[in-house]
Amino acid sequence: MGTPTGTAVALPLRPPAHQADPRAVTWWRLRGLGGTLMLVAPQVVAAAFGPSWLLVTALLTCVAGLAYVVAVPPVLFRIHRWEVTGEAVYTLSGWLVREWRIAPISRIQTVDTERGPLQQLLRLATVTVTTASARGAVKITGLDAAAAAELARSLTETTQATPGDAT
Repeated sequence: MGTPTGTAVALPLRPPAHQADPRAVTWWRLRGLGGTLMLVAPQVVAAAFGPSWLLVTALLTCVAGLAYVVAVPPVLFRIHRWEVTGEAVYTLSGWLVREWRIAPISRIQTVDTERGPLQQLLRLATVTVTTASARGAVKITGLDAAAAAELARSLTETTQATPGDAT
C-alpha cells in the first residue's frame, strides 16, 4: 500500500552504516594537540614574566589536553557514522552530546568537500551537505579524500535526479 500524494515518507530510524576512515583518529589527535598547545603556550609565556603559579595551570592544562588526545579520538571513531541512501543522508556524531541528523535528498541544496592542511597531510576530507534546514549543514567528517570526492559526485548526481525544489 503506497502513501497518499503529499504525505511525507517515513525514513527508517537506524544507525548509519559507515564509519570514518581510521586515519581520522590521527586527525582528531593532531587537532587536540594543536588546541592544547594554543592553551598552554600563553600560560607558559605569562609565567615567564608573571606569577609562577601559571606554570601549575599550564601543567594542568597540558595533562587535561593530553588526556583528551588519548581518550576522545578513539571514542569519536566508534561513534561517528554516516550513510547515504536513495532517500536521505544520515550522520551520527558527537562524544558528549550525540547528534543524529537526517537530511532528505530532496532538501539538498549544495554538496561541498573541504580539506584543511592536516586533512591534506592525512589524505582525508569532509563532505558538507547544505540543506534548506534552519539547523544548518550536515557534515560527514574523517572520510578518505578519494571516497569523499566520489561521495560528493554521487550525491550531486542523485540530488539533480531527485524531484523537488530543495526548500
